[in-house]
Amino acid sequence: MLPSRLLWRDPRPVPRFNRQEPVTRIVRDPGFHEPDDAEACTVFWYVCRTHDRVYRHEACGEGPHLVALHCADHGPESGWPQPLMLLFPEGFEPPLSPDQLALAREAWDAG
Repeated sequence: MLPSRLLWRDPRPVPRFNRQEPVTRIVRDPGFHEPDDAEACTVFWYVCRTHDRVYRHEACGEGPHLVALHCADHGPESGWPQPLMLLFPEGFEPPLSPDQLALAREAWDAG
Protein backbone atom coordinates (compact mmCIF):
# COMPACT_ATOMS: atom_id res chain seq x y z
CA MET A 1 0.00 0.00 0.00
CA LEU A 2 1.29 3.45 -0.92
CA PRO A 3 1.21 6.30 1.62
CA SER A 4 -2.06 8.26 1.70
CA ARG A 5 -0.12 11.47 0.91
CA LEU A 6 2.74 11.09 -1.53
CA LEU A 7 4.75 13.86 -3.19
CA TRP A 8 7.49 13.67 -5.82
CA ARG A 9 10.09 16.17 -7.01
CA ASP A 10 12.66 15.33 -9.67
CA PRO A 11 15.93 14.96 -7.73
CA ARG A 12 18.08 15.80 -10.74
CA PRO A 13 19.44 19.36 -10.83
CA VAL A 14 17.53 21.75 -13.07
CA PRO A 15 19.69 22.76 -16.08
CA ARG A 16 20.87 26.36 -15.95
CA PHE A 17 19.25 27.18 -19.29
CA ASN A 18 15.86 26.08 -17.90
CA ARG A 19 14.47 28.87 -15.73
CA GLN A 20 11.73 26.61 -14.35
CA GLU A 21 11.40 26.81 -10.57
CA PRO A 22 11.24 23.55 -8.58
CA VAL A 23 8.08 21.53 -9.21
CA THR A 24 6.66 19.14 -6.62
CA ARG A 25 3.91 16.84 -7.83
CA ILE A 26 1.16 15.59 -5.53
CA VAL A 27 0.88 11.92 -6.50
CA ARG A 28 -1.62 10.93 -3.80
CA ASP A 29 -3.63 12.89 -1.24
CA PRO A 30 -6.42 11.74 1.11
CA GLY A 31 -8.65 14.63 -0.01
CA PHE A 32 -8.33 13.81 -3.72
CA HIS A 33 -10.64 11.60 -5.78
CA GLU A 34 -9.47 7.98 -5.87
CA PRO A 35 -10.13 6.72 -9.43
CA ASP A 36 -11.14 3.16 -10.25
CA ASP A 37 -11.01 1.11 -13.44
CA ALA A 38 -14.74 1.53 -14.15
CA GLU A 39 -14.47 5.30 -14.68
CA ALA A 40 -14.02 6.65 -18.18
CA CYS A 41 -12.46 10.03 -17.37
CA THR A 42 -10.76 11.53 -20.39
CA VAL A 43 -10.11 15.22 -19.70
CA PHE A 44 -7.24 16.07 -17.34
CA TRP A 45 -4.87 18.96 -16.71
CA TYR A 46 -2.44 20.04 -14.02
CA VAL A 47 -3.20 22.77 -11.48
CA CYS A 48 -0.54 24.61 -9.51
CA ARG A 49 -1.92 24.73 -5.97
CA THR A 50 0.74 27.26 -4.94
CA HIS A 51 -0.44 29.83 -7.49
CA ASP A 52 -4.06 28.60 -7.77
CA ARG A 53 -4.10 28.32 -11.55
CA VAL A 54 -3.58 25.93 -14.44
CA TYR A 55 0.04 24.78 -14.60
CA ARG A 56 1.76 25.15 -17.99
CA HIS A 57 5.53 24.97 -17.42
CA GLU A 58 6.86 28.36 -16.28
CA ALA A 59 3.59 30.13 -17.00
CA CYS A 60 1.72 30.02 -13.70
CA GLY A 61 3.80 32.24 -11.44
CA GLU A 62 7.11 32.85 -9.73
CA GLY A 63 8.71 30.49 -7.25
CA PRO A 64 8.29 26.78 -6.51
CA HIS A 65 5.18 24.95 -7.75
CA LEU A 66 2.99 22.36 -6.02
CA VAL A 67 1.18 20.62 -8.88
CA ALA A 68 -1.81 18.26 -8.81
CA LEU A 69 -3.63 16.28 -11.50
CA HIS A 70 -7.14 17.67 -12.05
CA CYS A 71 -9.98 15.69 -13.65
CA ALA A 72 -12.79 17.57 -15.41
CA ASP A 73 -15.37 15.28 -13.75
CA HIS A 74 -13.93 14.77 -10.26
CA GLY A 75 -11.54 17.63 -9.51
CA PRO A 76 -8.16 16.85 -7.90
CA GLU A 77 -7.29 13.21 -8.45
CA SER A 78 -4.79 10.82 -6.91
CA GLY A 79 -2.76 8.64 -9.19
CA TRP A 80 0.07 6.15 -9.32
CA PRO A 81 3.74 6.97 -9.78
CA GLN A 82 4.70 7.53 -13.41
CA PRO A 83 7.76 6.03 -15.20
CA LEU A 84 9.99 9.08 -14.60
CA MET A 85 9.17 8.92 -10.90
CA LEU A 86 10.02 5.22 -10.81
CA LEU A 87 13.39 5.95 -12.45
CA PHE A 88 14.20 8.46 -9.69
CA PRO A 89 12.50 7.09 -6.55
CA GLU A 90 14.69 9.23 -4.28
CA GLY A 91 12.37 12.12 -5.20
CA PHE A 92 9.44 10.70 -3.19
CA GLU A 93 8.34 12.29 0.07
CA PRO A 94 7.88 10.33 2.23
CA PRO A 95 10.45 7.88 0.86
CA LEU A 96 8.97 4.64 -0.44
CA SER A 97 10.01 1.37 1.15
CA PRO A 98 11.43 -1.32 -1.16
CA ASP A 99 8.06 -3.14 -0.97
CA GLN A 100 6.10 0.02 -1.87
CA LEU A 101 8.43 0.75 -4.79
CA ALA A 102 8.05 -2.83 -6.05
CA LEU A 103 4.25 -2.49 -5.79
CA ALA A 104 4.31 0.76 -7.80
CA ARG A 105 6.53 -0.78 -10.49
CA GLU A 106 4.31 -3.88 -10.73
CA ALA A 107 1.19 -1.73 -11.04
CA TRP A 108 2.78 0.31 -13.86
CA ASP A 109 3.99 -2.81 -15.70
CA ALA A 110 0.52 -4.39 -15.43
CA GLY A 111 -1.01 -1.13 -16.59
